[in-house]
Amino acid sequence: MSTEETAATNATPHGLGELTGRSAKWLGLSAAAPERHTSALVADPFDLLTWRDTFAQAAALRELAGELAGHHDAADDLLADVFLAAYQLDPRLRERAAMHPSRLVNHQIVGALAESPEWAELRRETCGDPYVAAVAVLAQAPVLRRMLERCGEARARSEHASRAQQEAADAASAVAEALRRAAEGADEGGTVHSPAADAVHEAIETAEAAEAAAQRAAQHAALSLTAAGPGIRSAAPSAVAEAAATVREEAALVRAWGVGAGELERMPFDERVRLADRLRTSRLAQWAELIGRFRQMAGGERARKVESAAGQLVGVTLGDDLSRVIPSELANLGVPELRAVFAARYAAGELMLYDSQDEETTGRGAIIACVDTSHSMYEAGPGGVTREAWAKACALALLDQARQAGRDFVGILFSAADKLRIHRFPADRPAAIAQVLDFAEAFLGGGTSYERPLSAASELLEEEYNDSARERGDIVMLTDDECEVTEEWMRGWNDAKRLLGFRAFGVAIGAPDAAGAGSVLEALCDNLRSVEDLTDVHAAADLFRVI
Repeated sequence: MSTEETAATNATPHGLGELTGRSAKWLGLSAAAPERHTSALVADPFDLLTWRDTFAQAAALRELAGELAGHHDAADDLLADVFLAAYQLDPRLRERAAMHPSRLVNHQIVGALAESPEWAELRRETCGDPYVAAVAVLAQAPVLRRMLERCGEARARSEHASRAQQEAADAASAVAEALRRAAEGADEGGTVHSPAADAVHEAIETAEAAEAAAQRAAQHAALSLTAAGPGIRSAAPSAVAEAAATVREEAALVRAWGVGAGELERMPFDERVRLADRLRTSRLAQWAELIGRFRQMAGGERARKVESAAGQLVGVTLGDDLSRVIPSELANLGVPELRAVFAARYAAGELMLYDSQDEETTGRGAIIACVDTSHSMYEAGPGGVTREAWAKACALALLDQARQAGRDFVGILFSAADKLRIHRFPADRPAAIAQVLDFAEAFLGGGTSYERPLSAASELLEEEYNDSARERGDIVMLTDDECEVTEEWMRGWNDAKRLLGFRAFGVAIGAPDAAGAGSVLEALCDNLRSVEDLTDVHAAADLFRVI
């Protein structure tokens, strides 16, 4: 068609109905464009609020978002999706067709993570806990970076498709605007003259071209995403496995140190981060497994306590008192062939029984652990366990023992006569984890003095007796050394024991001579044992049956 013919056609008046009919498709697109989501997961306002609060509190998350923004414009939304996938009770992935084109890469990454075999294991730790969910996000950061690098073309194509879709939507809106102006200029018969009619035709042609371009861009983006899919799916299991290992390790550390779930929930985010860093990076992390085993052993021994025993457990004897029969003897009743043997031994008074002294089995006063922190306590035994680690793990288990019995606990760290530190844990107040860690981390160094810590322990029990009339406290001396005490001091020690009714237990750690016959520890303690295998927590098991 020649230029003249085109101009003549364009100059021809058009009816408003004709223009409206041709514009109907674009009017529909501009008026009812489908909602496109930037979040890959369906989330309610409370979940989103949790994410925003966590993101605001976690500097590490903000730093990661800033770093990933160099690879991906929608990095914030990606981190939000990974967080919600770990945090939500029942995460639901949106349909791909409902996603904004620029967020299709996020959708594919989150979908790949959720399909990993390790995902369910990870969610057992993260579900409902925003802090742990944030830890899981940070643990996956290296793999998220690699995923974004691998799908660079797909991201570029998706962003291009997003722009093309926006241009098509703008072009559709332009058709509606051109038609509105044409309607305003139409005469009473509904005739629209040039240039208003021309503007409508040009807007329609532009919209058609924009729609075609958007469709091509969407197809290219889909092909690029499909190509990137295998790489994303192959990287996902390692990301999830790394996150699961990280949260398991942190959970094990927290449990080993006796931090309750309620205390963690009340703890501000930054404080919880500092606690995790302290547990993970200090030498305390090396003790977590030992502490956990000590606490588990002590709990089991508490369950086996012989509450009706008439006095302090000191060994095993023979007799017919069924209330004091040891468990291995009772086990014979479970074997039909041995029941007659049990009956015969009972009749003869030859059953093995717990032996006790004429003193009540458990005390009422404070439990005091005197922990030697002289230089020699750094020495490691079998398995690389230091004497200090064993002693403090035992002391922390005694702290649990005191909490269970509603008794005060005091940890006394000592070395030379001029070095002493006292940590009090009253029964009527929670034992704050920071205070527990301060007790466990402190190390004084130097030589060893018995008199100073034991005098301090005796004075504390005297103070408790004067304040509340509680007696029968328990002092546990944990040391690897032997030192002399004066006769005058020894007389005062024995007088205090008689007056206050406390018991003294001794544990010689890696130093059998300190617990030998005629040793100072033997003279000081009512109950003494030597521990040489520092991997064996059961060497102190009877302490938790009688304290």
